[in-house]
Amino acid sequence: MFAEVAPMSAFPHLRSLHHVNQCHYLSPPSHIYRSITTTTTKSRRRHPEPLVVDLPWVLNTSTPATTTIALDEPSLQSTDPPPVLKRSSPVTTTSMLNDPSLKSTWSHRAWVASGCTTVLVSLAKSVTGAADSGTWLQPILAGVVGYVLADLGSGVYHWGIDNYGNENTPVFGSQIEAFQGHHKWPWIITRRQFANNLHALARAVSFTVLPIDLIFNDPVLHGFVSVCSGCIMFSQQFHAWAHSTKSKLHPLVVALQDAGVLVSRSMHGAHHRPPYDSNYCIVSGVWNELLDTYKVFEALEMILFFKLGVRPRSWSEPSSNWTEETDTSSLIAEL
Repeated sequence: MFAEVAPMSAFPHLRSLHHVNQCHYLSPPSHIYRSITTTTTKSRRRHPEPLVVDLPWVLNTSTPATTTIALDEPSLQSTDPPPVLKRSSPVTTTSMLNDPSLKSTWSHRAWVASGCTTVLVSLAKSVTGAADSGTWLQPILAGVVGYVLADLGSGVYHWGIDNYGNENTPVFGSQIEAFQGHHKWPWIITRRQFANNLHALARAVSFTVLPIDLIFNDPVLHGFVSVCSGCIMFSQQFHAWAHSTKSKLHPLVVALQDAGVLVSRSMHGAHHRPPYDSNYCIVSGVWNELLDTYKVFEALEMILFFKLGVRPRSWSEPSSNWTEETDTSSLIAEL
């Protein structure tokens, strides 16, 4: 059963088609409901037979129409080349993941070994000193204080290099540049090998703790030094875990994050959202709420601005260097 349709004369815009596959160029007016049944006859090589198209387009007319459309009119032939579908290639991501700078070198491993050695020597002196004196409470409390202050120190340092200086800043330039890149590609830290991620802090810990190991034997002092320096050296690993998915982490690490012993993924994730001016601490994050609630870093920024005239980066609109790019490494394996 056919619906009432309009005659072909009602559609002067339909003339001819060069190719059967180009029938999709026939577009009825937008107010017309279209239900098309198309029947074609096989074209001959020299004298192609017409294409017969039944057009039961519903209109308020009384004449059904079966329209014959010529196929030899060149005016509707498309001269545009067919579209070429290209698969996007994450060149930047691929080159980053293959970057040898993410790999650990023997130099990196040596510095991490050196840092761990100085920390363990300090811890051993604290334990043996406490055992000899029979006093454990003070070294343990000193270790707790060292753990808490390591988190505060990581926040202050992180705030400083996020907001001030550039790659040309003496001593800290490479760290500043690295943290700026970290905001654009935060997931890269999870691709760094262990010693590659820790060697810079391990070198600083080695030079700082070694003289203390050689000079002092106080178990309380070493209780503080060993825990504080150890947390600072491994803070970059805690930081990397805060960027990893739960499924890729050891259950013990997840448990420590959930308990607040290590900085959690949700807490540090807030730091990577505009305006990037909160949750700077990356050991346990225990200081983050206090520092952000009382706007401690904002007060320091005001002091530095009025005293030195230096504006922090957090006062400006984030540039493209801070706009996070998505981790497309999961797509690379499919290419």
